[in-house]
Order: sequence, then structure tokens, then C-alpha cells
Amino acid sequence: MKKTLIVFLLALIFTSCDKKSKIEKQVEAIPVDIKVVRFDKAFFETPTNDLKKLKLQFPGFFPPQVEDSVWTNKMNNSLWRELYSEVQKKYSNFEPEKQKIATLFKHIKYYFPLTKTPKVITLIYEMDYNTKAIYADSLVLVSLEMYLGKNHKFYEFPDYQKQNFEPNQILPDIVSSFSATKIPNPTDKSLLSQMVFAGKELYLKDVLLPEYADNEKIGYTPEQLLFCNENESYVWRYFIEEKLLYSTDSKLANRFINPAPFSKFYLEIDNETPGRIGTWIGWQIVRAYMKNNSVSVQQMLTLDATEIFNKSKYKPKK
Repeated sequence: MKKTLIVFLLALIFTSCDKKSKIEKQVEAIPVDIKVVRFDKAFFETPTNDLKKLKLQFPGFFPPQVEDSVWTNKMNNSLWRELYSEVQKKYSNFEPEKQKIATLFKHIKYYFPLTKTPKVITLIYEMDYNTKAIYADSLVLVSLEMYLGKNHKFYEFPDYQKQNFEPNQILPDIVSSFSATKIPNPTDKSLLSQMVFAGKELYLKDVLLPEYADNEKIGYTPEQLLFCNENESYVWRYFIEEKLLYSTDSKLANRFINPAPFSKFYLEIDNETPGRIGTWIGWQIVRAYMKNNSVSVQQMLTLDATEIFNKSKYKPKK
């Protein structure tokens, strides 16, 4: 009996691995040719008297209402030029990132075959945490100044934001932006709907970034992810006992969904918790749903949060 069980488990493991390898082989066979345009280099290496030529080459980056002096001042500003120098130290060779982006879009095309292969444009923008990487159908914009490493001297941001200013967050940020084009907004403002909405985005990272660790997908430190895994049942019990799942209290998003230094249970333990813990729970609900139901990723993305939750058979780990 024991021998039979071992053989069965090994067969199950090999079948699972084979299934994964078949998907990855199909992904690898998808042709993707990524073109990269280094607008950051073009901008800071163009003489100011050639600005008109640059504007003709990149008209979308120069709003007509902005005077030329704004651009020439930025070109000549010592701090911006120092930042450009730091970006070049880190990304003088963008080829490794280009290959990673190409692999990402192979996965995207596998699950979403009609997706265009975008042109990738690198730039130095305005140190905007909310626009680090943008997917826009035929374009992907990557603000390289936001991926210099969390300890870079130019970053005057809270630690919970800086921890995601690492090069390995370029792909998760692209997926986050891409997901906005595929996931319908929640039908209501309940905490459950917001949790599942965020969980769908993270599940997309599961399938589109299979080589990434869970903490990298959600932007946690390993310690923050460990807290979630070890305290999942306690967090879930709190949501249930406080009757929060179907609450539409507008404060809940800032307490449990939106980026923050910690989640807000209003307990002594708060400072030990990672922010967005409701997002992490939503991820586990979506994972449970996909494990227990035979639906495509595309179908799941369109489903109502209540349906996903009810059919997920979600049970937190104890």
C-alpha cells in the first residue's frame, strides 16, 4: 500500500511538471520581437539647439502647451543630469531587461493571443511612484529612475514604497498596468469586491510571471510574506468577526487594500503587519477558486467577486 502511494505521488508530480513544461514550451515558441527606444538617452544627449528635431522624433512626449524652456532647463539642470548619469550606470545595457520583457509578452500572448507586441520606451520621468511602468496597447513606458535600487541616494520615499524600487519590479509593474485593461472594475465597493479585484491582478502575475517568487509578485519583503502565511487564519477570522467582507465603509481600502506601511486592524500588532493584507487574502481566494473550478484565466477575470468567493471553497491555513 505504501509503495503504491509513493508511485502515485511520483506520477502526480511528473504529470504536473510535464503539464507545466508543455505550457512553457508553447510559450517559448511564440514569436515576440521587442523593440526598445531609449528616450532617456535621446533626451539628455541631445544638444539644446537640436530640441526641435527631438520633438519631431518624439511628438507624444512634448505637449504643445509646454514651452521649450521647460525642456531645455531640464536638459541642463545638474540634478537631472546626475540622475541620468545614475540611470546609465544601472541600465547602459538594457538587453537583459529587454529579454525579460520579451518573455513576459510571450506569456501574455499565450493567455491573450490578440495582444499586440508593444514598443518599449525607456525614459526618466518625474520620480512618480504611481507611473513607474505603463502599458498602453502598442507601447510600454518604463521610468528607469524608479528602478535604481531601494537604497539609492536620490530616493526620499517611505520604506514601504522604496522596497519596490528594484529592477526586479519592472515586470510586475508592467503586469499591474496591463491588468487594468483586462479586469473589469468591481461592481460594488465592498471589501470583498476590492479584495478579489486585487487578487485577480496578482493571479495574473502567477500565470504571466511563473518564475517570480510570491513576495516579488506582491511587492513584499520575504518577512512580510511570512507574516501573511503564518497569520492567514487570524486575519480571516478578524474580517469575519468584524463583519467586514460586505461592508462598503470607504476607510477599509486604506486599511487593507491600498499601499501603506502596515495594515490597520487597530490592534497592538498593527506595526508588525504588512500593508495591503486584504489584497493578499483576495489573492488566496482567487487561487482557491482557480484550483477548485475549471475555467480559463480570461473567464475568471470577468466574474463577480461574490461568485468567485462562493465557489472558491476558500479555507485559510491554520
